[in-house]
Amino acid sequence: MLFTLVLLPLLGAIIALIVPDNRLRPLILPVVATAHTVLTILLLGSDRAPSPEGWIWLDPLGQITLLSISLLFIVCAWYAVGYLAYRRERSNRVMCICLLICLSAMTSVTIAQHLGMLWVAVEATTVSMAPLIYFNRNARSIEATWKYLLICSVGIALALLGLLFLAYSTYLAHHEATLLLGQLLATARELNPAWLHAAAIFLLVGFGSKMGLAPLHTWKPDAYGEAPGLVGALLSGGLVNCAFLAIVRVYQVCLASGAEDRFFQQALVGMGLVSMAFAAVFMARQADFKRMLAYSSVEHVGILAIGLGLGRGALFGALFHLINNGLTKGVLFLSSGNIHRSYNNKTTDVVKGALTRLPWSGGLFLAGFIAVTGSPPFSPFISEYAIVSSAFIDGRHLVGALFLVFLAIIFIGMALTVLPMVMGAPPDGLEPTDYRDRLLTVGPPLLLMGVILVMGIWPPPFLVSLLHNGAAMLEVQP
Repeated sequence: MLFTLVLLPLLGAIIALIVPDNRLRPLILPVVATAHTVLTILLLGSDRAPSPEGWIWLDPLGQITLLSISLLFIVCAWYAVGYLAYRRERSNRVMCICLLICLSAMTSVTIAQHLGMLWVAVEATTVSMAPLIYFNRNARSIEATWKYLLICSVGIALALLGLLFLAYSTYLAHHEATLLLGQLLATARELNPAWLHAAAIFLLVGFGSKMGLAPLHTWKPDAYGEAPGLVGALLSGGLVNCAFLAIVRVYQVCLASGAEDRFFQQALVGMGLVSMAFAAVFMARQADFKRMLAYSSVEHVGILAIGLGLGRGALFGALFHLINNGLTKGVLFLSSGNIHRSYNNKTTDVVKGALTRLPWSGGLFLAGFIAVTGSPPFSPFISEYAIVSSAFIDGRHLVGALFLVFLAIIFIGMALTVLPMVMGAPPDGLEPTDYRDRLLTVGPPLLLMGVILVMGIWPPPFLVSLLHNGAAMLEVQP
């Protein structure tokens, strides 16, 4: 079933390449996505053994990441059918193919137990998403695409050096050089500390640039701002989750090594706070609402890093926030894509009164803003509360205080952009467009919003159990 999860999207990509009809081709996306989600649900909670060589295994951490990716992708796939119906003047073959290849690559990240295989899968997500950022084919989108490729490729190259250092540390410990996670965890206390520290730094910087941790986030505002809304949703809720899982794998090795200085955890907390600080500064009075969402993503990857770095009780919150952030960003990016399409503009100078012009999309964007800023009763409130309360319980009062201060500043900054967008009346003389809210462009983000609300009021027991199992993997040391 694991190989089917990887191969099914690739088969869909081949079919998308062959199908000549621009109208029928997008229907491949929801068919493949539905099958992928069904297989994912069947695998949740399964206790399947790793492959004989140990390269493949869907452990609880992989299950959490796979679930978040699969849920987001199926929503984006159904949305894509409605979105591409408005873009029939342009071929959608490349978009459909690249979306499916990216799903296959993201799935490979979740099942990879060999860090070299994981690196290849993360690089495949980078390459497959680049044509999607360039979908609008204008000067700004090509600039955003090159910036994305350049920065992420440099980051991935640094991560490759980190993997070489990690393998060399096993060689110095008089073991066969390996990147298999199981063997690394078993021999972690014998690894050469200096080379392990060097590997951890390079891997954090490398995968951190892919994740968008500040100050490695500079590709995000341009890429998120110029990509279509559904691509922004997958960048923020799919690729970010894959990069975070890669960092979690490094975290497992560092934790198992028993290093007393906890340098990797401290680095995560530091970069997380820096990310939140950058977001607080650049989100204030942001005129481009899609760039605002990019800085919101920088904030939330910072929250993930802080939760992972704090450890203990914050681990449950970090893993829950992995799901919450992806789904909430899906609501925001899909609804913002609708608003952008209706106004043919993405600046707050023009976009006003969205609730009047687009009651459904404007309402979803407003609800998404309330959810993503950690307001109850939505699920991000639970995960953020778990992280910040853990900081205070463990005596990390400065971290907890800065966390709350940055959250307050970010809430105010986003409100100053979002509220004028959705409230009031549309400006006079606004150029009419062909976009209207319809089932396929409103239904998917509305469904996501419902899931976020339900998880905030009553988290499903199977999900809570899965999150606890994932957190336990990050707490136990051999």
